[in-house]
Amino acid sequence: MDLDLPPLPTELATAVERFAEHLDVQRGNSAHTRRAYRADVTSLLRYAVRHGATTLAAIDVSTLRGWLAAQSERGLARSTVARRGASARAFLRWAHRAGLVPTDPSGRLASPKLPRTLPVVLSPDAAATMLDAARDDAGAADPAARPAALRSWAAAELLYGTGIRVGELAQVDVGDVDLAERLVRVLGKGGKERVVPFGVPASRAVESWLAGGRPALVRPSSGAALFLGDRGGRWGQRQVREAVHVLAARAGVDDVAPHALRHSAATHLLQGGSDLRSVQEVLGHSDLGTTQRYTHVDGERLRKVFVQAFPRA
Repeated sequence: MDLDLPPLPTELATAVERFAEHLDVQRGNSAHTRRAYRADVTSLLRYAVRHGATTLAAIDVSTLRGWLAAQSERGLARSTVARRGASARAFLRWAHRAGLVPTDPSGRLASPKLPRTLPVVLSPDAAATMLDAARDDAGAADPAARPAALRSWAAAELLYGTGIRVGELAQVDVGDVDLAERLVRVLGKGGKERVVPFGVPASRAVESWLAGGRPALVRPSSGAALFLGDRGGRWGQRQVREAVHVLAARAGVDDVAPHALRHSAATHLLQGGSDLRSVQEVLGHSDLGTTQRYTHVDGERLRKVFVQAFPRA
């Protein structure tokens, strides 16, 4: 761990802190994203120091390539190496703009090609089976277990019913939910706020949680968090993931993470006839290209449209 390593030279350590501040103040990145960037950049700088670079200006493209090659030799996944390369580029671009280095050496760094993978998606029937099981568990739970069962049901319904990210769900406050209009306000990546609609099943689940689950867990220090943990604090992302895994096992469907419910919501919206721009707004994607990947898992709908519309099908 870094705690066991000597500190970075002052110039480099200061640059890391200034970059983290830039990510927070200028880019509005989440604490999780800032930690990831900080760890990646610190890894790069430690590698550079071990190979004789004591200033930012001494880091060149050979240093970057050697560092990324070392990551690969450690057996890290290509996606992880690609992410670390992206972190290094972002850091060195910022350092150049800030006047800390005369040139940006990362401009000559090639990006590794990653295999295109399709997101894990539940079928509509499997999603319904999982959510119905969550509802049934909540209704059949004994009084001691009922708050947790209601929480899992409401969380799963919101994740699937809105397509929001697990981190966004964990940050939702009670005041962010409008049950009358069936809308939830979330804070997405880059601090961008959006309002997402949800359906009647999610509304019923959240209403049940607010009436019969949250009051049993709330403490004077709970604050406004919509979802509370067993000790009354804000329910964390790890706990949400655990709850979704448990629900999938109980329902007898493929094991999924919360993000698969987001993928499923997007795919099912497209299958139901929604256009890409609308799905983009719901998911909070800044780039339509990110949303377009869901068209790759919707081949059956495309085939049906082709058969119906093309005279020579």
